[in-house]
Amino acid sequence: MRRIRFLIWKELIELRRDPRLFSIVIIAPIVQLFMLAYAATTDIRDVPVVISDADRSTASRELIQRFGASPSFRLVAVTTSSTDVDRYLERGDAWLAVTIPAGYDDALAARGGGAVQIIADGSDANSAGVSLGYATNLIAGYGQELSARRAALGVSPGAGARIGALEPRVRVWFNPRLQSRDFMIPGIVALLLLLVTTNLSAMGIVREREVGTLEQLNVTPLRRSELIVGKLVPYGLVGVVDVVLVLSVAVLWFEVPLRGSIVQLFAMTLVYLLSTLGLGLFVSTISSTQQQAMMTAVFFFLMPMVLLSGFVFPIENMPAVIQPFTYLLPLRYFLVILRAIFMKGVGIETWWPQAAGLLGWGVTILLLAIMRSSKRSA
Repeated sequence: MRRIRFLIWKELIELRRDPRLFSIVIIAPIVQLFMLAYAATTDIRDVPVVISDADRSTASRELIQRFGASPSFRLVAVTTSSTDVDRYLERGDAWLAVTIPAGYDDALAARGGGAVQIIADGSDANSAGVSLGYATNLIAGYGQELSARRAALGVSPGAGARIGALEPRVRVWFNPRLQSRDFMIPGIVALLLLLVTTNLSAMGIVREREVGTLEQLNVTPLRRSELIVGKLVPYGLVGVVDVVLVLSVAVLWFEVPLRGSIVQLFAMTLVYLLSTLGLGLFVSTISSTQQQAMMTAVFFFLMPMVLLSGFVFPIENMPAVIQPFTYLLPLRYFLVILRAIFMKGVGIETWWPQAAGLLGWGVTILLLAIMRSSKRSA
């Protein structure tokens, strides 16, 4: 026990002498706790909905007001044509589209009932199912209120009709079977790339610094840029091989539909690798040991990306004060791109803002890493 006590004391002294490692061990868990408490929620609220009102009557406006006043929904837009709602669903700006047909007011007046179509973006099966439940409950409650109004006025329904009956006709786009794996597997592809390439590049460079071989490379005629490219390209090739293997398993074994362009998918994967490799290089410039590099990468970069990127928890459900910080995460952009290509089959004309954000993030982090690397070698 005496030897064990001395060993424990030695480890604590070493921890105290490394303030960066100490902050990782003490501060990072507290930060993660706050992130989990505020951002890690499976509750579905403020569901973005777009409504197509082809009737433009008093009754249709009343139904629109119900959606706008409900705390479960956030009204994104009101259009007059059902074809206008397509772009909102394809871009992910809306999870639900409600179509009020022409003649809706007349049907309520003549028969006491009518039909309303609900279209759900089934990319996220869980969110789609809960959102559909909210919408059908709202419409059912509104129908009961119409029934009570007409009964109070002594109005009887037409033959074969129920008073105030509203029939929600539900359709699910992009994932008709509402299978969660079709939503999760593209996200797992992005997460695996992040974990593998970031850790490989960070740990590999720090390991060479620990054993002294990096200093030997620094005194060779190789320019700094050539050295960095030579160190990162092999890890990028590993990432490309991983992409091919994982995508093959996802499509051939799990039968996840790949509806978009495979060329655009691989092109954006290369842009994403620029971000992950740049992040690994940046971590290596602020770390002295492999243990420090791993803990820095996991606690300060990888965990926040998993929690705040929309991989598990919808960004729309996070507190408003946290949502702007998600734009600082490359995983957020790549997840949108992957799921758009896999599930929706849309091209760059739809997700080009995410592509621009991902490219900008990758170039920025790589430049920062190169600048810090140059200063460390000076």
